[in-house]
Parts: sequence; structure tokens; C-alpha cells
Amino acid sequence: MIAFAVSALFLLLFGVGVLRDRRRFGNAVYLGLAVTFLGLGLLSAVDDLPHGLTETVLVLLLLVLGLGPVVLAVLLCANGVTMVRKEGRSLANLLSLLAGLGILGVLGLMAVAVLTHSRVLGVVAVTLLLVLGYVSFLFLCFVGYAFLYGRMRLRRDAGFVVVLGSGLIGGRRVPPLLASRLDRGREVYERLAARGQDGPPFLIASGGQGPDEELPESHAMAAYLVERGFPEDRVLREDRSRSTEENLLFSKELMDAERPGAGCVIVTNDFHALRAALLARKAGVDGQVVGSPTAAYFWPSATIREFAAVFLEHRAVNLTVCAVLVAVGCLGLAVTG
Repeated sequence: MIAFAVSALFLLLFGVGVLRDRRRFGNAVYLGLAVTFLGLGLLSAVDDLPHGLTETVLVLLLLVLGLGPVVLAVLLCANGVTMVRKEGRSLANLLSLLAGLGILGVLGLMAVAVLTHSRVLGVVAVTLLLVLGYVSFLFLCFVGYAFLYGRMRLRRDAGFVVVLGSGLIGGRRVPPLLASRLDRGREVYERLAARGQDGPPFLIASGGQGPDEELPESHAMAAYLVERGFPEDRVLREDRSRSTEENLLFSKELMDAERPGAGCVIVTNDFHALRAALLARKAGVDGQVVGSPTAAYFWPSATIREFAAVFLEHRAVNLTVCAVLVAVGCLGLAVTG
């Protein structure tokens, strides 16, 4: 009963957090803790199940805990190979492969520690498992809340649609990833325009010029839309930004000059939506973020990259927790020594 009560408390905190501002990573942690304690409560109630069903549930749980990490690691490695084949070699494209190899490495270290009865390897393996468990918990919180955030109802009072840039092909052409954002932005624009509140919104194409680009991303984005029949007088070009943070800050300047106080809907790819929302809150932008579809093979590495960025944005807390877990492992080694 205590676990259920704690779960209900965190669920209440999650609900209050979403009502106050859905663009907070704390909401993801509250939701993760609510689900965790709910699972603990259900697990404690397994003994009350009919005879035979208890054993079945426990066997399934052991299979999930035992085989789940191995299956996940293999899938991540396979995805990493696919990413390298389709997108080329880069650190960002290798993230899922590195994550899979990291999981297999920790599992292998645990197996060696058990087989060799090594006290040192055992403590090291448990320490790594504690750190991996903490990071994995936050990652699941991130993924779960990102899924929910992407399905929250679209706001009704937006005066702008901001489409974030993502680089050009050959220095001047819109790639499929960015085309997906622009198509989604146009869809959002048409939905808002159909409501007829205070006239149609403006669409801001946001993206500066990179060192390997012949023109600013925003100009290519605007041309893509206009060539497909989008009204040119409703497009604004933000052509100074080099990062998501600058996309939001410079777009905010355009919005404040055109319609002070008006809200916006920010469009990016689905894997980037939650982090963009966190950054929008930090930049003081009154905007909800929606995502456009992304190829399935691209999603794991991209999501890991987005989570890593959020993890490091809260580095003071997260690295402190990891340091404490490592210290606990070292203490365990000293005690058993």
C-alpha cells in the first residue's frame, strides 16, 4: 500500500507540473517515479495471485530482466550499423552502436566477475550497473514523457509557426528531414489559419548560413514553401541562427517586433521536440513544440543524442549523483577488502 500511495503522490506532482508548465524535465521524472512505485506495488501484490499464476509472472519478469538488456543491446548495435551505412560515420551516427556495445560490456564484465569470483571486478561491475541504472531511468523518463508531450493538444491562440532549420544538401537544397518539418509547419499553419482568430499566423523559417552553405537555411526553407503555393507574405525569415537556442532567441525577436505577446507553435522533428520545448522555456519563448515524422532507423541515435544534451544541461545534479554512486562502489570495495 505504501508503494501505491507514493506512486499516487508522484502522479499528483506530475499533473500539477504539467498544468503549470508542460515544458519541464521535472515532469518526466515525476512520471517515471510514479510508474516505478506503481510497478513496485504491483510486484509486492504478486503473492496474492492464484497458485500457478504467481510463478508464471515471476518467470516472465526474470526473462525480461535477464534477456531484455541483451536484446536491447543487440538491437542498438544493429541500428548503429544501419546508421553508419545510410548516414555515414560520425559520432552522432555511432551513438546507438556505442550504447549497445556499452551495455554488452557491462554485462560481460558481470559475467567475468561471477565466473572468476573476483571481488574487485564484482564491485566495479555493480558500480557500473548502479550508474547505468540511474542513467537508464532518466532515459526512460525522457522517452516516455517525450511520447506524451508529442501527443498533447495543440494550442489554439498561436500567432506564429516557427520551423527550425537543420542544414541543407549541397549547400542550397532542402533535405528530406527538413522538408518533413516544413510540411508539418504548413499543416499547423493551415489549422491555425482556419480558426480565424486575429487573422492568419506568420510562419517563421528559422536557420542561418553554415560554413558549407551557399545561402541561409531560412531562405531555402522559404523558397521550398513558396514554390509549393504557400503565401509569400506570411513567411518571415530568421537568418542569423546557428543552433536551436539561437533559432528560438532570434525568432522571439521577430515575433516581439511583429506581434508582441503572441504565442507560437514550434515545429521540429519528433525526436527533437521535447528538448526544443525545454530550450523554449529557458529562452522565454511562449511556445508549444510539435514534431514531424522521422525515419525509424534514425530515431534511436537521434533520441540518445537529445537525451545526452538534456543530461548535460543538468550536469550539476546528474554528475553529482553519478559521483555518489561511484563513491558507494568504492566504499563497498574498501569494506569488503
